[in-house]
Amino acid sequence: MEKSISKKAYAKVNLSLDIVGRREDGYHLVRMVMQSLDIADDLVFERLDTPKIEVLLNGNVGDGSEMNSEATSGDKNLGRVPLDEDNLIYKVARLMLEQHVWKRQPDAGVRITLTKNIPIAAGMAGGSSDAAATFRGINELFEVSLLDKDLMDMGVTLGADIPYCIMGGTALSEGIGEELTRLPELPDCYFLVAKPPISVSTGEAYGGYDKLISEIEASEDKGKKKVKSPDVDGQVDAIYSGDLQGVADRFLNVLEYVTAENHPEIKELERIMLEGGAINSMMSGSGPTVFGMYDSLEAAEASYRKIVDEKKANQVFITKAV
Repeated sequence: MEKSISKKAYAKVNLSLDIVGRREDGYHLVRMVMQSLDIADDLVFERLDTPKIEVLLNGNVGDGSEMNSEATSGDKNLGRVPLDEDNLIYKVARLMLEQHVWKRQPDAGVRITLTKNIPIAAGMAGGSSDAAATFRGINELFEVSLLDKDLMDMGVTLGADIPYCIMGGTALSEGIGEELTRLPELPDCYFLVAKPPISVSTGEAYGGYDKLISEIEASEDKGKKKVKSPDVDGQVDAIYSGDLQGVADRFLNVLEYVTAENHPEIKELERIMLEGGAINSMMSGSGPTVFGMYDSLEAAEASYRKIVDEKKANQVFITKAV
């Protein structure tokens, strides 16, 4: 049994996002196409000889009394990462150890060191992806031998995006996010990803959407104020056909109606990307991260330089699908 292993936690973007209902427990029902990108947090898992859980960020142990804002090496990653029981990494580690490790290895513990590269509070599932990597890491480190399906079933109890982050790649996500259908890989393309210097709460975005829908339904002009839904089925068909233009033509995220209204930086980033040659551009998840899809690396690089030179975002990446 190895003493330590490393895992990568990949960021995601939504190629489409529709809200189709809401459960009695408050969870929103969604239909969306997800895509993982080669922007990743790095996690190192080390076995300890005492039954405890440590979560470190750039070498700083979280003792439950601090929030460490130095969340990247080299990048100015906004936001704060809790290193105590509020962190999804910690919650996953405790769940795995309690249910599958301590019963046969009561003296085992784990130290998890996280290096953040995925923007925080950005609509890119950074926390969920870290949680997914923790499920995989502890499963392997302690030779628990659970299948991905088992990990996904456990993951959805902690977060709706975690099952997808365990699966990764290109996928249709339904239900609250746990009903997943793997899709073919996208045709070769480049993604330019930019997070403006603001953060958006997922809860605020979904709550704002609910408020928007309520206002429309109460309006006398509700027939004229409908929220347009994405053509998710058409986008899935385009993915199966290898039609990159067809995929991009169907970019639509209903949460953008809310977040972009409050943050004009989003539309400004989309404008720069589209004028710079992006096939299309859209906000990911609850925002505020904006991405553009390009079939030309040169065009993506030109847009990158413009965004950086004009200081429109302080976290900007050129990357590809994984």
